[in-house]
Amino acid sequence: MSKFGERLKELRLDQKLTQDKLAELTGVTQAAISCYELKKTKPTDEVIIIFCKFFKVSADYILGLDD
Repeated sequence: MSKFGERLKELRLDQKLTQDKLAELTGVTQAAISCYELKKTKPTDEVIIIFCKFFKVSADYILGLDD
């Protein structure tokens, strides 16, 4: 799970999105996104699915299990 925050930030920056804009587009709060990226909290399964669908990546990728 430790790679999740890194992958989330990488995907967000690749799309040139701010945390605020990503929050607006996904319904996940900016504060939560910040905590995930800083590895302060772990996402729920529901949040992982939201980001996988939004960025069109697999759960294995966003969790750092696959490149």
